Amino acid sequence: MRSSHASPRSYAGQRALVTGGCSGLGLELVKLLVADGARVLVGDVHDQAPVGVLPPEVEYRRLDIRSDEQWDEARVWVESNWQGLDLLVNNAGVAAGGRIDVTSMDDWKWIVDINLLGVVRGCRTFTPMLKEQRGGQIVNTASLAGLVHSPAMASYNAVKAGVVALSETLLHELSPWDITVSVICPSFFRTNLASSLQGKDVEMEETAVDLINKAPRGAGEVAAAAYAGMKAGKFIVLTDPDGRIAYNSKRFSRPIYTATMKRAGKSLAKGGPAIPPLVAKLQARMAQRSK
Repeated sequence: MRSSHASPRSYAGQRALVTGGCSGLGLELVKLLVADGARVLVGDVHDQAPVGVLPPEVEYRRLDIRSDEQWDEARVWVESNWQGLDLLVNNAGVAAGGRIDVTSMDDWKWIVDINLLGVVRGCRTFTPMLKEQRGGQIVNTASLAGLVHSPAMASYNAVKAGVVALSETLLHELSPWDITVSVICPSFFRTNLASSLQGKDVEMEETAVDLINKAPRGAGEVAAAAYAGMKAGKFIVLTDPDGRIAYNSKRFSRPIYTATMKRAGKSLAKGGPAIPPLVAKLQARMAQRSK
């Protein structure tokens, strides 16, 4: 783990692969990398890059992160054109939510294959290259849901927690090769992620869509905070005040956190919202405790 006193890294001239880089957080990170002088390859599910979306300097390849073959093709491209990679950003993902007795097993398999195994595939594909170089950086996009586990979000919480656990494992496992690892954990922000929602728990997904669309922050603001954390070599990168309040309440005021989550579960059982009040309630209870 990088020292808090270490100088921020520079991405000038660095070779970076960003998955899910045609929209949302991924696109904003691509723009920041290009502005800093990095060479960027974007992998996304489109056959061709959407016209006018990516900066003109950016390379593009179709990369469905569920496909082992397409990951291998991306590795071959990187080896042939760049002879190595400095930064891997596993950002592509989808959204899902729902109560445990409503979400289908097909929906579980879908989100696990994309949000967790997609990140695993990226790390497995490029770790040998980074080891051979004896250096590099892996950045995985998780979510605050990987750290703070609200009711009615079991599948999303589970895969994002898996990404955090994978990232922490690699942080230690790859450190002998001077490979650093960061995991980005944003709270809700305005993005097209809502369009990927699918599943049987329509009521819970409507709540999630509303939270995404009405979030106070956009992808650009979240990307700026994430990018600063990446450059500083932070492991867990929290991108907004809401996330820091919720995460710190779980770490340092566990009884308050647990009581608030249980109240959210009771609200859900009575037909009320499970997610919207959580951070506000945690903040209020933490403030009361500090008096």
